[in-house]
Amino acid sequence: MYHGMISREEADNLLSQAEGSYLIRESQRQPGTYTLALRFGNQTRNFRLYHDGKHFVGEKRFESIHDLVTDGLITLYIETKAAEYIAKMTINPIYEHVGYTTLNQEPTLKKHLAHSSDATDGPASAKDDCNTEERLTSLVRRATLRESDLAPKYEKVHNFKVHTFRGPHWCEYCANFMWGLIAQGVKCADCGLNVHKQCSKVVPNDCQPDLRHVKKVYSCDLTTLVKAHNTKRPMVVDMCIQEIEARGLQSEGLYRISGFSELIEDVKLAFDRDGEKADISSNAYEDINIITGALKLYFRELPIPLITYDAYPRFIETAKITDPEKRLESLHEALKLLPPAHCETMRYLMAHLKRVTEYEKENLMTSENLGIVFGPTLMRAPELDAMTALNDIRYQRLVVETLITNEDVLF
Repeated sequence: MYHGMISREEADNLLSQAEGSYLIRESQRQPGTYTLALRFGNQTRNFRLYHDGKHFVGEKRFESIHDLVTDGLITLYIETKAAEYIAKMTINPIYEHVGYTTLNQEPTLKKHLAHSSDATDGPASAKDDCNTEERLTSLVRRATLRESDLAPKYEKVHNFKVHTFRGPHWCEYCANFMWGLIAQGVKCADCGLNVHKQCSKVVPNDCQPDLRHVKKVYSCDLTTLVKAHNTKRPMVVDMCIQEIEARGLQSEGLYRISGFSELIEDVKLAFDRDGEKADISSNAYEDINIITGALKLYFRELPIPLITYDAYPRFIETAKITDPEKRLESLHEALKLLPPAHCETMRYLMAHLKRVTEYEKENLMTSENLGIVFGPTLMRAPELDAMTALNDIRYQRLVVETLITNEDVLF
């Protein structure tokens, strides 16, 4: 297989007798670099060969040269023999006809399964339904389910990751075979959609996350979470705010005073484990500061902040405007840059913080104080240097303070 430092011409002569044969040679022009010479289509093709623990010539990495060559021959054959077909795969996709929806929490599916099964109600029937759901392919899901009219109409891009499929697999966008030994396509980490890499570029932004894929509440993308749970806002935000308003609005230093970090971590684990069934009542956590701490922690751990990285510069520039009316106008426009789920959560949070300020004589929390607490919690500078980020703190405070004070006008 390895033939040392030989020329292209010598490699071509050695491989000319057998289609699909290959060898590795060291480059004469650049000693220390290696080339994979592969015979295909009655000609020798040369690829720069790399190794970082695995062998690769492109994106895919292989345990052995044999697997790399096998996958390469499959890809070359498909791309050579079906180039025109591949180019047309995305023109009339099956996706456009059957649409997309998720298997998770879908009442239409439950009705469909109930009518198609003669099994009686009870534990055995429930188990059969579960097994039936597991057997349904993604394509069947698309054909049999409709999106719930009650579901929030939030747009969400798919979270595609390169994936190796075991056994034959077909693209759920174009319905064509996914070829190769490994990394044949991509899979959405949130909803499980399987497509060719080239098809992923044209799939609509209609990801419907599935709770089987979305395992956590904290540190989960906000839009992903609300779509997975079929809610307008993250349940942790609703539940914490409801608990705080029920028994904590008059608590001195509300949101400023921190609860015990270990107990706040307990609340986080409860939400991650139990979701909306998490117990955050006074029986479980008597100190309201634990609940406020859990809410702040949720916002701090969002992978994309409530005020997104893309919108951050616009909000900071808005805070620098000295004229109150122009600042309000600019802030109203800046809010339009937020994804719908983020904007709805912001509206709900600001309405709550406005109610907190109505009890400022008791809790001593003004809109300015809340701005100091929530500014860096809701906004994070996108990869700015330390000095710039430090200078932005006062503007972050001003943004949140203005949002609270003018909540009724801005939302």
